[in-house]
Amino acid sequence: MDKILGFFAPALIYALIFILNAIVPGRWVLGYATKPNSTEKLRYRLNGLIILFIVVAGWLLLCRSGLVAWDWLYLYRWYGLAGAITFGLIFSLAIVLPNAAVKDSFAADFYLGRLENPQLWGGRIDAKMWLYLVGAVMLELNVLSFAAHHYLLYGAEASRGIYLSAGLLTFFVIDYLTFEEVHLYTYDLFAERVGFKLGWGCIAFYPFFYAIPLWATVDLPAMSGTCCTDGGGIAGCHSIAETCTLIIAALVFFTGWSISRGANLQKYFFKKDPKRVFLGITPETITDGTRTLLVNGYWGLSRHINYLGEILMASGIVLAVCHPMLLWPWLYPLYYVLLLFPRQIDDDKRCALKYGTLWSEYLKRVPYRIIPYIY
Repeated sequence: MDKILGFFAPALIYALIFILNAIVPGRWVLGYATKPNSTEKLRYRLNGLIILFIVVAGWLLLCRSGLVAWDWLYLYRWYGLAGAITFGLIFSLAIVLPNAAVKDSFAADFYLGRLENPQLWGGRIDAKMWLYLVGAVMLELNVLSFAAHHYLLYGAEASRGIYLSAGLLTFFVIDYLTFEEVHLYTYDLFAERVGFKLGWGCIAFYPFFYAIPLWATVDLPAMSGTCCTDGGGIAGCHSIAETCTLIIAALVFFTGWSISRGANLQKYFFKKDPKRVFLGITPETITDGTRTLLVNGYWGLSRHINYLGEILMASGIVLAVCHPMLLWPWLYPLYYVLLLFPRQIDDDKRCALKYGTLWSEYLKRVPYRIIPYIY
């Protein structure tokens, strides 16, 4: 029975989030994307952070009551993953097949999607925001369950790295939902369509693959290594090595976060109010009289500086588990590299078509693509 429930758990949780998304109070905001064949901005109703707290609180109550084990999602993780993969495929087919073709190839339409910004009830539920919400909430439930499994397995001997990695992933989720409105101004929300890439990606890939640093290490003991035996002995040296690793991991993560969050906030405030000073940075721009580009602050360092921040955050999460020589956790930041470097190329092509000679001038002012002074 638990295996069957494990298979259907993601779909049941996603259905609950859909209901909560529709009925829980939220605030209405205007986004950056526009309605089809119109300059009118789309409206969004945001309540993601509240829903995260409601679902997590409900899950913890179920665990505390003994109805489910604290590490239930970990114990049946493969069944949950299979269920999420299946539901993600069904969702992708359901949102692509009924709509008119956009590309010459069905494979391209299925992968990239046909609808740009599907909404229900005048924006009360937005498909893209709901997808990111279900991915974030399911990821957090997985993180809590995986960390609980490690504690149940090792107790007082548990790795502090597992807890730090879980904490950083939790921070990642809460931060994203805290700044929901800011993400309405990012590439995913105004440039992509809803198909397999976004649908299956948020339903199956996001909540399970992003947890791979924990998935690969929660069954392992705390960090070990070779040290001198004087002073605190081997255990003391291991503790020092682990502490140093945790400090480095936290520094890498929060360096990445400050870059990514700072860049996104600077662009968000600029788009809302082009004259607004952000963190003491007065906007500097270039313009052709019609269109304007920001060329200083974070966006003067590289054209996609936020991508560098995302990669550093993922690397910090991996370092935190304190198994730096283990391959599987590093698939997480590698995924960001494989996703964001090609996206940067596509985004530059799109911007070149949109801005014309102004973009050529921007390339001279900001020559680096992602990594300042390197690439």
